[in-house]
Amino acid sequence: MPRLPIGELLDVNGVAVHVRQDGAGPPLVLLHGYCGSVHWFDRLTVGLAARHRVIRVDLLGHGCTGGSSGFDAASQARMVAAVLDSLDVEDVLVAGHSFGADVAVALAAISPRVGSLVLIGQAPDYSYASFPPGSAVLLPMVSALVRRVADRRWVRFASRFRRGGWFDDPSQDLADHAVTAPAMARVVLVDRARVLAARPLDEQLAALALPCLVILGRRDRFYDCDKTFARYSAVGARVEVVEDAGHSPFLERPGEVARLLRDFRAREW
Repeated sequence: MPRLPIGELLDVNGVAVHVRQDGAGPPLVLLHGYCGSVHWFDRLTVGLAARHRVIRVDLLGHGCTGGSSGFDAASQARMVAAVLDSLDVEDVLVAGHSFGADVAVALAAISPRVGSLVLIGQAPDYSYASFPPGSAVLLPMVSALVRRVADRRWVRFASRFRRGGWFDDPSQDLADHAVTAPAMARVVLVDRARVLAARPLDEQLAALALPCLVILGRRDRFYDCDKTFARYSAVGARVEVVEDAGHSPFLERPGEVARLLRDFRAREW
């Protein structure tokens, strides 16, 4: 299913990486999660671009970015570090959602260009995750089906009547899922569990000692909000809860999340 870029394609070690930039001011990088794309931040960017240089990146194996390997968080972070070098930005606030939070933390560990972090909708590890039973087996099967039907006319028509209305294109999430590399399912559901068990994100944050904001949705169906709040608070992160939101509060409440990001950035700039 072909996708049209809305930004520029940067050559990073032979891979065309899709990068979108909006606005001017202190740089702010937004990293999407599994099966996402730069479009997941379309509405959030509206609330940020008046005061910030907003840089969105399609991760490897997602959206309009190429690549057939290097999908783990550490490899993704090396790619994003090369993008920051190419753009020559300093003192960057990097915000990552879900799997993008892992990438953001890994990026901060290797790039001196990162000055502060925001983690959105992500627990430190999978120790109390509540994924549907059999996800590691069923998700690749569902993904294969989505890739086959996402561009069908009847699917796009039916998407208009879905609840939520989080995207300008009602079928945006299906389109992004359809172009996500199949190998990403194992990276996120199997390999990631092992990596985070060995070194959870709260432990990594404590070692980095960078200013960090964590934004959680009270109704997150994957991770218990109170447990996540307690663990990040224990390592000195500022934690904010968006009460009427789930795993992706920036989609459900873009104005509120934009305000939290602006306020945090203003304190750190």
